[in-house]
Amino acid sequence: MQAPGNPDETIFDKILAGQIPAAIVHEDDHVLAFKDIQPQAKVHVLVIPKLRATSLHDLKDRPVAQIGAFMAGVARVAEKLGLAQGGYRVVLNTGPDAGQTVFYVHAHILGGEPLGRFGA
Repeated sequence: MQAPGNPDETIFDKILAGQIPAAIVHEDDHVLAFKDIQPQAKVHVLVIPKLRATSLHDLKDRPVAQIGAFMAGVARVAEKLGLAQGGYRVVLNTGPDAGQTVFYVHAHILGGEPLGRFGA
């Protein structure tokens, strides 16, 4: 989902810039995490890197340290939410065929309850 105005600007760009509200659960130098507005589990949080990329595929040419900071941020958010011990699912939809609707790379953290088989 692109934001009105700049065709390359997404709703996540606007959240990151503080232009629209979000239920933020974590922020550090590398990532911003906020509650999904259409949760698919008891806990459903989106984690976005502060580096701009359209999808996971677009991260392939980035420095490994940037990618690692994003993934470590996902793990830190899950731990902060109390999901580390019981487990959680991380989903990164990449491209329209995978169901990506906001074209800013983001990880879904789902948990807080037993989750069904993925894709079932």
